[in-house]
Amino acid sequence: MISGRIHSIETCGTVDGPGLRFVIFTQGCPLRCLYCHNPDCRHPEDGQVVTVDELMQEVKKYRSYLRHGGVTVTGGEPLMQPEFVAEILRQSQALGLHTALDTSGYVQIPAAAPVLAHTDLVLLDIKSYDPALYQRVTHVSLEPTLAFARHLAAIGKPVWIRFVLVPGLTDPRDNIEGLADFVATLTNVERVEVLPFHQMGAYKWEQLGYEYALKETQPPSAELIQSTVAQFAERGLYTVSS
Repeated sequence: MISGRIHSIETCGTVDGPGLRFVIFTQGCPLRCLYCHNPDCRHPEDGQVVTVDELMQEVKKYRSYLRHGGVTVTGGEPLMQPEFVAEILRQSQALGLHTALDTSGYVQIPAAAPVLAHTDLVLLDIKSYDPALYQRVTHVSLEPTLAFARHLAAIGKPVWIRFVLVPGLTDPRDNIEGLADFVATLTNVERVEVLPFHQMGAYKWEQLGYEYALKETQPPSAELIQSTVAQFAERGLYTVSS
């Protein structure tokens, strides 16, 4: 039996793909995002070991509620456990459920291929477009994510782009313009989600003894959100903000 490590599950998620979702949070992430709201997912040796069959037993309990939604695997970074995640998505599709993968795209493409084969929708988080700023935000390189995005376009995989708007960090106009220009070159993007920064995960950093660099940062203003949405929309991209 195939097993992996997860942090937790959410049985009735509404923000990780279309409709009502069964959301699985996997354990482990190679990024160290300054605004991460799941810092307790970062270490791959933490969490709990579960088999795919055990997870699917839980999914089946909610199957009737998921008919117009589906199953989303997020994290952490799901593509750190490709065999495990691919089997979750394969079995979910076998139940007739829509599948979504929420990822940073920081992965070698061959490793992701088995997962993508059973993914109906990719939620691709692109933290910034300026390489130096991306490195500052995530502590890793931008290029693997851009290469992954181009690959998804090449294979025609439906994508929702996610961008977290952080005042004083990811909000420089040139950074957003560059990302919008890049996303506009991709033919498979169904929507762009501008996600306003919030402090809801700050308490986890404190509990874990991590230094939270954004504790003085406030959520973006309505005006900043509106102008950011407009930057994407001006390029013909269907853009929303939560």
